Amino acid sequence: MVQHFEVQASQSRLDRFLAAQLPEQSRAVVQRWIKEGRAMVNGRPAKAGMALKPGDRISLTIPEPTPTELRPEAIPLHILYEDADVIAIDKPAGMVVHPAAGHQSGTLVNAVLHHFPGLEGVGEGGRPGIVHRLDKDTSGIILVAKNARAHRHLQAQFKNRTIHKTYLALVHGQMKNEEGLIDAPIGRHQRHRKRMAIVPAHRGRVAQTIYQVLAYYDMNTLVAAHPLTGRTHQIRVHFASLRHPLVGDTVYGRRDVYKLGRHFLHAHRIQFQRPADDTSLTLESPLPPDLQALLARLS
Repeated sequence: MVQHFEVQASQSRLDRFLAAQLPEQSRAVVQRWIKEGRAMVNGRPAKAGMALKPGDRISLTIPEPTPTELRPEAIPLHILYEDADVIAIDKPAGMVVHPAAGHQSGTLVNAVLHHFPGLEGVGEGGRPGIVHRLDKDTSGIILVAKNARAHRHLQAQFKNRTIHKTYLALVHGQMKNEEGLIDAPIGRHQRHRKRMAIVPAHRGRVAQTIYQVLAYYDMNTLVAAHPLTGRTHQIRVHFASLRHPLVGDTVYGRRDVYKLGRHFLHAHRIQFQRPADDTSLTLESPLPPDLQALLARLS
């Protein structure tokens, strides 16, 4: 797969620029791809330390992921909706979406392949049917495509930002504004490579989140968050940047003062067009019991 980029600002090395554009990849992986000759700047091979200029055009050939053996596992799934093309699953907190280093079993993909064996050839290798993802400790709705046509259809909706998602999040402190737009680019943290951060525009990718306050508590605020873009850890990073980190988020916030055991973030609602007929469909997942119980305590 070849991806194309255009440099908007100077003072950035090629490897740093590409690592910022591809937050799901480490800089070491990006540097290896550059060394293998996979990166071209203005049509010519380039080295990792090359200084970029505004207007430079970069093409990067990303290798296909190494196939891994996917094992169906008899893990229960809560299916909210299913038709000939799409499955909507209510993912519990604690479940990883697809196998990766350290998580070769017990994932959503392992469970889906048990319930729907025909999905193995749909979409990218190692991620059958998966068109988007949720963090391990984020609960809520995730869509899975049942065939190649539906996979392309849903991917196009995500790319064109015509899928509308609403998350429920409990944050620390009382937010001053009852609604707003968080518009801050996100890229990989310079020192902590497994974390994301708000970064200068030339080092990150556009990230926008609309929010509305739903309820105030003594020390917390419940918000509905609508991400207009789909960056890694976007909602968590955006609210932390306002000094209102998510409750239970020990990576971007503070210690888990309520002993929740995970961050308070739930993919509550999704609106999309069915691949079969483009009919608009809205699905909802109620807050899971652990999050409901915390709100009851705070009330």
